[in-house]
Amino acid sequence: MKQDLLLTGCKLAATQQDENAYGLIAGGAVLIRGNRIAWVGDADNIPSEYAGIETEDLDGRLVTPALIDCHTHLVFGGNRALEFEMRLSGASYEDIARAGGGIISTVKTTRGATDDELIELALKRLDDLISEGVGVVEIKSGYGLTIEDEIRMLRIARRLETLRPIKIVTTWLAAHAVPPEYTGRSDAYIDEVAIPGLQQAAAEGLVDAVDGFCENIAFSCDQIERLFIAAKTLSLPVKLHAEQLSDQKGALLAARFGGLSADHLEYLNENDTAAFAASGAVAVLLPGAFYTLNETKLPPVGALREHSVEMAIATDCNPGSSPISSILTAMNMACTQFALTPEEALLGVTRHAAKALGLSDQYGVIAPGYRAELAVWNVDHPAELSYWLGGSPLHNYITRRATI
Repeated sequence: MKQDLLLTGCKLAATQQDENAYGLIAGGAVLIRGNRIAWVGDADNIPSEYAGIETEDLDGRLVTPALIDCHTHLVFGGNRALEFEMRLSGASYEDIARAGGGIISTVKTTRGATDDELIELALKRLDDLISEGVGVVEIKSGYGLTIEDEIRMLRIARRLETLRPIKIVTTWLAAHAVPPEYTGRSDAYIDEVAIPGLQQAAAEGLVDAVDGFCENIAFSCDQIERLFIAAKTLSLPVKLHAEQLSDQKGALLAARFGGLSADHLEYLNENDTAAFAASGAVAVLLPGAFYTLNETKLPPVGALREHSVEMAIATDCNPGSSPISSILTAMNMACTQFALTPEEALLGVTRHAAKALGLSDQYGVIAPGYRAELAVWNVDHPAELSYWLGGSPLHNYITRRATI
């Protein structure tokens, strides 16, 4: 494959911070050199030094950065379709969890599945995302809840990156639920599994970030704080499932530890938004879970906007609360349910999602020095990416200099 490639004849939604909506360049061009972007601009202003470089005319198509799914639980066994039926009959998420369903039911099927089975299932979901222009996916552990099984999940997540042309970011989420063998002993679980398991996984180079579920059916702020202290000792960034079902002040805990993000945030108190904003953390909105759980409490999007909090969007792909493997559907839901604009939705799966993963210097923007991972779309305007439901308008995906 040749080192240099000049893309012409395209509309660029560069997602850069400027006055132009979407960072749009109507008649744009991009020079790719190796696996990086070397030049971006108007096709009429291509520097003469690039004359003679291999050129590909994209025939007026839209080009965006590769999309980013910054919150998924992609590796798991089984499904929870029966719980879906239970919710339709009136059972709440908490009712199901307290009855032994929820996360714990997926833990049982995940522990019982072989590595090959988990890889095969995860690849199907990963391929769904790739077919919609996704080039970066975060994958959490959290369905093993033993040191061995949690580490196994992260090894499988790393393995997926060798099987598909995609960047995988791994997150330690052992503090996801209390397993049956630790019922009534959640403090012991943090001290005997979540923290020592993190230390072992980090020693093996399997962890990019640390997460927890701060909720009345999971772990308290005090328990998560102990985990975060251990993460900081290992120089690992933190993030948190916060304020999904109640206001536990988890977002403020994440902010206090300089967290990359706080995710869900339906119950974030508007009075806490300013303090959260001051930390620079990203608010990751997960409309798939809101939809699946038939929630009515909306995240305080207006307050987040008022305080200039960057908002990312993710699928939260998981078998219980968000069985969605479509980033474009998540974008549409963010617009229709949370009243984001299509531009905010695109930023939420590009520039802001990159920041939520600590990758804002490499992904999410079409600019010199960034990774040459681009999605080419059969649409006329970026708003169409949040507009269409069903099917994928992706034309092709240019990643690490390979087109698939």
